[in-house]
Amino acid sequence: MNEQDNDLIESNQGDEPLSNHSDNPHFSTILEKRLSRRQVLTGSLSAAVVGILGFPGLHADAQAKKHPSTTGLPVPPKPSFTLNPTLNFKAVPVTRSDTVTIPAGYKAQVIIPWGTPITGNYPAYAPDASNSGTDQEQQVGAHHDGMHYFPFEDNPNGHGLLVVNHEYVDPNILHTNGPTLIDGQRPADEVRKEIAAHGVSVVELEKEPANGDWKVVNGPYNRRITAGTPMEIRGPVRGSDLVKTKYSPNGTEARGTINNCGHGYTPWGTYLTCEENWAGYFVNRTPRPREHSRYGISTSNSRYRWDTAQGSADEYIRFDASTKESNATKDYRNEPNTQGWIVEIDPFDPSAKPIKRTAMGRFAHEGCWVAPPQPGRPVVFYSGDDAQNEYIYKFVTKARYHKDVKGDILDDGTLYVARFNEDGTGEWLPWISITDTFTRCHSARGYSSLTRLMYWSTPGWLRTWSAPPKWIAQSGVQCTHKPTKFI
Repeated sequence: MNEQDNDLIESNQGDEPLSNHSDNPHFSTILEKRLSRRQVLTGSLSAAVVGILGFPGLHADAQAKKHPSTTGLPVPPKPSFTLNPTLNFKAVPVTRSDTVTIPAGYKAQVIIPWGTPITGNYPAYAPDASNSGTDQEQQVGAHHDGMHYFPFEDNPNGHGLLVVNHEYVDPNILHTNGPTLIDGQRPADEVRKEIAAHGVSVVELEKEPANGDWKVVNGPYNRRITAGTPMEIRGPVRGSDLVKTKYSPNGTEARGTINNCGHGYTPWGTYLTCEENWAGYFVNRTPRPREHSRYGISTSNSRYRWDTAQGSADEYIRFDASTKESNATKDYRNEPNTQGWIVEIDPFDPSAKPIKRTAMGRFAHEGCWVAPPQPGRPVVFYSGDDAQNEYIYKFVTKARYHKDVKGDILDDGTLYVARFNEDGTGEWLPWISITDTFTRCHSARGYSSLTRLMYWSTPGWLRTWSAPPKWIAQSGVQCTHKPTKFI
């Protein structure tokens, strides 16, 4: 019996369900105590937020401008910041038009929309969505998100590699007639196409000198990295029992990167793609271990039901994380544990296998932003968990930065999690120190090993939740959030 059942297959990015059920107070509670809407509008936001985030130099400057107020909080007589535009263009007017609005003298260009052929046989995009899964593996993926431009030295402003994340798919438009279920199973090529539309695209671009338009270069750098691409596991989790699967019995390899949202880049010229809301891609219909329940692995159906693909090919049944065999090397109970990491990609080496850098923690990564590196100092990366009621992190490498440093520096260091206090201060707590002995306090919380602790980077014992962090700027530490009740 053929069954069109779009309602049972999600057609959006699928934010993860709330899975942190601790009774920690929310960050908004602290913020509301420190701010009022009036103070924000009168320009004292910078002083109050500086106090919360704890930047001593900036806080001292803000304190020097305070004067008495009925609230007892600093209220400067005028905004403590001024707008100082550095880009010489006229601001665009406010508009409700469903179009791109740009300043006079500028132009907008669509460069690599979904379906653009970039490699292999360069299959042309089919407007009726009739491209096959094989075609999609050679085309730009869907729903672009984080991206970074890597310039070539000989012409940095006119020739380079654009690396783009593809977060999710809309099955209703990815397939000619939308997604289908046939007697409870997905057609295998539909699943193959959806897997291929996820991941990352590396595209060589060049600017036309005559008109300034950018064009795709059909060159050797172009490649697709999808939810099925072989990857290497590095760092403390490599070889762990918790990533041993039928595909990789020794726990050193994985397949694919999923729900790639924000991104980052490294001082040594590589791309960091961030696996965000990955839990919904899996299902476990048997009793769930904590590493499944903490992240919200479904017990009924996976988001796109890839595990039901006709033919039961190994590349698809891996999304069923149920315990089916006598040990983990014979089934895919550990497959979800291979997701939720930061993945490093070398855009200039098409033969290089992407690497999952497990020392940087496992959660719903929104992005991974490096602080400006300083010679002789550790390299610091900031990241946030995109799920509701989760946390903000930073990773500090053990090794120190120098001009010849490479990605292996990311396999050893300390992962910190931010805690915000009721008095408006905050602190970075060392959640995991890869080089330290497993500590008594971690053991007391029920973690049987350092490796297992890595799987549960999202703690439940901190005193404050954060709203889902969206982007973190490099100047100081400036974090924006999804809208919540305190905005």
